[in-house]
Amino acid sequence: MPTIDYRSQTVLITGASSGIGAAFARAFAARGADLVLVARRQDRLHALARELEQAHAVQVTSLTQDLGSPTAGIDLHDAVVGAGLRVTSLVNNAGFGSFGPFAEMAPGVAAEEIAVDVTAPVQVTAAFLPDVIEAGDGFVINVASVAAYAPTPRMAVYGAAKAFVLSFTESLWAELRPTGVTVFALSPGATSTQFNSVVGTDDATAGARMRTPDDVVTTALRHLDRRHPGPSVVDGVSNRLASAFGRFISRRATVALMARLTDPARRAGAAPA
Repeated sequence: MPTIDYRSQTVLITGASSGIGAAFARAFAARGADLVLVARRQDRLHALARELEQAHAVQVTSLTQDLGSPTAGIDLHDAVVGAGLRVTSLVNNAGFGSFGPFAEMAPGVAAEEIAVDVTAPVQVTAAFLPDVIEAGDGFVINVASVAAYAPTPRMAVYGAAKAFVLSFTESLWAELRPTGVTVFALSPGATSTQFNSVVGTDDATAGARMRTPDDVVTTALRHLDRRHPGPSVVDGVSNRLASAFGRFISRRATVALMARLTDPARRAGAAPA
């Protein structure tokens, strides 16, 4: 049985307008939590907010925010406080990836990817963590990726960013254990979201067995409902096996394998997403 009283929760979800973020929003609303939904696409946020309020009689606030801003966390916290709300739980889901050789990557794209995938989760967590700790019975879920578990040629920045998120979150898990706050990193593999359209190619997930956003969120909620959740969870049996495989071979062999799996000319095997 869940140990969290969701009807006392106000959960902030970034990247909430579609995919995994929207699936989290629907799941938490169904459990009775109020929500703060954050994304850049205002029309989608408002439509989702209306849907959830009508279906579950919860309060849903939608905020548009560019998480690539250097003051994203502070700005978002100010907006929440200005709306008369206090966040008790947090899901850092927003992120995007790029595919291709790093030497061909525009510096601006690399900088934006780091800002959204690395800096924003740190900023947002730092801004809201005092409120979450004060509430004492909430959670912080940071969405990483199976790409966090191995260097990922042709997705070098994305894989490194998600490795940061994984390490950062697992450290927070240890630091916050005495507070009553549940913290863990959620690592999906290839998932049927708009990830590929943002990346701009299907090569990033060519040949992969796709999971759905609902699959990913179900994994997260099962982990959250455990009496003593660990610092991280990987979605899907095949993804769990893949993430563990690197422990048994050398780093050199791991990188060589990933280079083959992400080679567009090969178009076989499963690359992380």
